[in-house]
Amino acid sequence: MSFEQIAALVILVGVVGVLVHGRVRPDVAALAAAALLLVLGVIRPVEVQGAFASPAVIALAGLFVIAYAIEISGLLGLLIRQATRLCARIGAAGLWLVMIGCGGASAFLNNTPIVVLAAPVIKDVATSLNVSPKRYLIPLSYITIMGGACTLIGTATNLLVNDMARNAGQPVFSLFEITPVALVIAGFGGLYLYLVGGRLLGEQADAAPGPPTHGQTGDGLLGDAALFAAADRPFDPRKATLALLVFVAVVVSAGLGLAPIAAAAFAGAVALILLGVITADEAYAGLRPEVLLLIAGMVVVGLSIQVTGLATAGTGLLIDVIRPWGPLAALIILYGVTLFATELLSNAAVAVLITPVAVALAESLGVDPRPFLVGVMMAASAAFATPFGYQTNVIVFQLGGYSYMDFVRIGVPLNLVTWVAAMIAIPVFFPF
Repeated sequence: MSFEQIAALVILVGVVGVLVHGRVRPDVAALAAAALLLVLGVIRPVEVQGAFASPAVIALAGLFVIAYAIEISGLLGLLIRQATRLCARIGAAGLWLVMIGCGGASAFLNNTPIVVLAAPVIKDVATSLNVSPKRYLIPLSYITIMGGACTLIGTATNLLVNDMARNAGQPVFSLFEITPVALVIAGFGGLYLYLVGGRLLGEQADAAPGPPTHGQTGDGLLGDAALFAAADRPFDPRKATLALLVFVAVVVSAGLGLAPIAAAAFAGAVALILLGVITADEAYAGLRPEVLLLIAGMVVVGLSIQVTGLATAGTGLLIDVIRPWGPLAALIILYGVTLFATELLSNAAVAVLITPVAVALAESLGVDPRPFLVGVMMAASAAFATPFGYQTNVIVFQLGGYSYMDFVRIGVPLNLVTWVAAMIAIPVFFPF
């Protein structure tokens, strides 16, 4: 191994260890790793500059501002209130309709504010209907996670995989290209939650509440649910209308290929400021720099694996074992590795680290890398087995008074169900 490969491997192992340990902020750990790679000459300054100005970072920054504008206009809160009034008339089944609506919204908006606003209302409505809120809060989080995977802009994970694939010379994904696969996975997962998961949680309604917990989240944050207990915003019709129009314009322009997602989101964010929907200070507040810096730092780490040849070398070791079984077995194994890793690390870290391996694995097998990239997108968002895998899990964990094992009992079978669904759907829509 060359010095650059040894350095990249040591830093990779170090940053993974720090992220698993959880005592250092993930964004700080990622930036420290990027700085070390730069100082040691493993990565050139131009590559670091490219990571911080990558399309994924620019797109996420713009989308964060747009989502924040929709949130502070009161539109999100109004929609949730109307939906819960409707479900109060329908009964307990209406709560599932509200959760499906939240999942649909998560395909385009950050699911954290959606769950922050919806979870307390669902809890209150469930209590008024004399059913246990525990039956619905974990499914709410899981449904919004699966909903976020349905479009390229629904989660940072998908944008990151897309960006890393572009760096590896692969064609980029369109806005709705992954939607059919994600809908199949969400359909199977939703049926499991409705038919099995919710009932199991209902039987455990009297379980002892879990203690307040800090943990690694899908957005790379260390969080306590109390930090996100923001009050609902008053509804402003003018701001809500303009924010919604700008958001639709961004989605349509990106979906039709009129402009790249990064350009459309950036222009939309600036337009909201110029239209007076959101002030410049509010736009900066909505940027969530800790998420953007985590992503930029991990992109640098991912590039070091790629440019030093570690991804190709590591994949070569796998090929000797997997080659006799073919590409489907490789996809199954890659999905499982990603699924396991995303329970320990942030989704962004997993996406950046495994995407180069996925591309090299597919090329070594002589097949299209696209099915493997979709597999990484889906698996890296499937953080179901612990309360710490995704920020929305942390929120409902404390609000619902769940135990750690509630997530294990419901989340592990959900991981298996969605894994099987993905292995059926991906080869159909993205043949090898």
